[in-house]
Amino acid sequence: MLNRTALTRCIFILASVLIISAILWNTYSFFNQLKDNERSKMELWASAQSEFEQTVLDSDEGISDMVLQVLRSNTTTPMILKGSEFDTYQDRNIDKSKVSDTTAYLESLIERFESENRPIQLSYVDPATEETIQIGTLYYGNSALLNKLKYYPIALILIIVLFFIAIYFFYRTSRSAEQNKLWAGMAKETAHQIGTPLSSLVGWTEILRSEQIKAEYIAEIEKDIDRLRTITDRFSKVGSKPALETHDLVEVTQRSYDYLKSRSSKLIDFSIEVPDQPIEVALNPQLYSWTIENLVKNGIDAMKGKGSIHLSISRQGNHAHVHVSDTGSGIAKRDFKRVFSPGFTTKTRGWGLGLSLARRIVEEYHGGRIRVLKSTRDKGTTMEVILKLTS
Repeated sequence: MLNRTALTRCIFILASVLIISAILWNTYSFFNQLKDNERSKMELWASAQSEFEQTVLDSDEGISDMVLQVLRSNTTTPMILKGSEFDTYQDRNIDKSKVSDTTAYLESLIERFESENRPIQLSYVDPATEETIQIGTLYYGNSALLNKLKYYPIALILIIVLFFIAIYFFYRTSRSAEQNKLWAGMAKETAHQIGTPLSSLVGWTEILRSEQIKAEYIAEIEKDIDRLRTITDRFSKVGSKPALETHDLVEVTQRSYDYLKSRSSKLIDFSIEVPDQPIEVALNPQLYSWTIENLVKNGIDAMKGKGSIHLSISRQGNHAHVHVSDTGSGIAKRDFKRVFSPGFTTKTRGWGLGLSLARRIVEEYHGGRIRVLKSTRDKGTTMEVILKLTS
């Protein structure tokens, strides 16, 4: 059975379709009714014109006021009366002020009018000879009101489509905002939960030191404790705007590089290329190093744990460019932007959040840019992070 939310959604969609169908049907019916009324009006005008022509030839009778009133009544419908013998043209409600060749213009209008409405033949019977005299053919187009009404359903459908698109994006944005709040809450709770055993580990380290354990063992444990502190600090910053301070990008990157190299497999060949001079940028070191780690770990996964990782930093104009290259399987060009979408992953295991988080850290928190600079199948990928210099 459908749950209540799904049932409500189905009822809403069905009601919307019924309302739209009713509006379109009424508009169509109204359009046809107006078209029939214009047809009747033009047939009446044709009869009045025929009577007028007959009266003009019969000088004994005067032209009735009714005929003249009918002939003057058409002020909206464009029309052309083409004579049957000499191709003469009479037109009404047609602007010819900007037309150089009037005859050609009227002939083009006749073709259009004929496609819109069936022409009306004008004739009268000569009372003396009882012969039918052909006056001409009346061609008429749709009035301005009919033309507007003809495009009304299209405009209505467009408005409704835009309305549904707006509802969809509002719904999607609201769900995304809820998910962001949930992830931020989980991250902060994780940081809080890690804090308790972390304090305990610090205490146990002091006990181990007093037990005359080898200093190098204690140093390695303290490095991992510092690492846990860094991770806790990162998670506590999720969902809030981090403070940025001026730091040497080379030094911060070098620290991340040294840690990753010491904690990675010996099958990974690490190399780094950095300038001798400091490059100062506005950074949150914990979050920036998180980005570098995500890029490096993605590269290691793409190489299946064996290959080369190369980091480089260069200064170009007012920006610093950080490149992380691997010799992995590469990324298809169509996926260059998709790899930064939450949940997108080519791995059988994983959440697909690493690059999405990296983009958020670089672009939203640091005002920089991150992208796939280049990638070749089975040869490797180079990711690029661009940050603005502070000096």
